[in-house]
Amino acid sequence: MSLRRLRQQCEARLREIDVPDPFDIEVFCARLAERRGRPLQVLPLPEGVGPDAPCGFWMATHRRDIVFVEAATSPLHREHIILHEVAHIICGHAEEVPVDTFARLLPHLDADMVGRVLGRTSYTTDEEREAELLASLILARVRRARPPQSPGPAPDIAAVLNRAARTLGQGRD
Repeated sequence: MSLRRLRQQCEARLREIDVPDPFDIEVFCARLAERRGRPLQVLPLPEGVGPDAPCGFWMATHRRDIVFVEAATSPLHREHIILHEVAHIICGHAEEVPVDTFARLLPHLDADMVGRVLGRTSYTTDEEREAELLASLILARVRRARPPQSPGPAPDIAAVLNRAARTLGQGRD
């Protein structure tokens, strides 16, 4: 899909989204959950998932949606990760993740109860580009409407840079 067409598609989706003003990520997620008629929970990635784990992913169980997000990052990056994963929900994306990957990331959950899991480590598919663009458009709208915020506590910069490099396929082993 061309970038122009993708942007038009994302802008059309954005016009249909109820973005709270002033923006609050929890309120945004609650409104989406209400519109979909199923709970949406945001949780930190489980400890010990390893350095190769994505910084966020969406898991749809039979009863609810769960977005897992990197805990050791800045508030702005956390918000972007959540919006990227929620964009997959809004766009109706579905991608099967191999059971061994699921088991490695969340060994304490029963794989049979999970309907689907979306986890990304690179931006190479149309779905990934669409989710990333929609998340960026939401943030652009929000930033025009709200004053600058304090950046919050600094994350471990080396860990964030390494994860970003791996995400872009330029990881260091």
